[in-house]
Amino acid sequence: MPKPHLVVMAKDPRPGRVKTRLARDIGSLEAALWTRRRLARIAAGLTSPLWTTTLAVAPDQATASALLPALPRIPQGPGDLGTRMARVFRILPPGPILIIGTDIPDITRPILTDAFHALARHRTVIGPASDGGFWGVGLDTRRRVPADLFTDVRWSTEHALADTLVTLPQPELLSTLNDVDTAADLARLTPRFSPELFPLTPDPRP
Repeated sequence: MPKPHLVVMAKDPRPGRVKTRLARDIGSLEAALWTRRRLARIAAGLTSPLWTTTLAVAPDQATASALLPALPRIPQGPGDLGTRMARVFRILPPGPILIIGTDIPDITRPILTDAFHALARHRTVIGPASDGGFWGVGLDTRRRVPADLFTDVRWSTEHALADTLVTLPQPELLSTLNDVDTAADLARLTPRFSPELFPLTPDPRP
């Protein structure tokens, strides 16, 4: 069986380019710094010899960004989020692929291990988020990727999960996790994530 592939959808973490809803609450610099910390934690805590980890980066030129962790990178390419995720499923070598975002502090290696085990059994998985979206989606691309995957999904709304389920072939549901889109979401982080409430030392680069 091919080695599973974990793909993290990541934007270049510069002020004004990431977490725009969060930035409206706490400022664009603080939102960018929080995203950098999340990426650092992902690189330190979610990589594993059991799967290959890759950053799918936007914009495409950010594949050379010094602000991203030292992980393999591929460009996301153009289009909305669904178009870009569908492209990832199609361009990587066939096998089990799980795509996640950067803003789910509760993701752990055991959760990812369980997700890959479920993917091996069911060929399609999705991890709901508590706000009506989802924190991860996985396909075994040795089967054909649905042509209408993520078509007409209302992104950044409470309908994103339901719309996506219409385009997925009978996915196994994973655990529901919380994502971070607003300052209120940050305030609900458990104590073990309390350092994420505080900014890193500002980077002098624009």
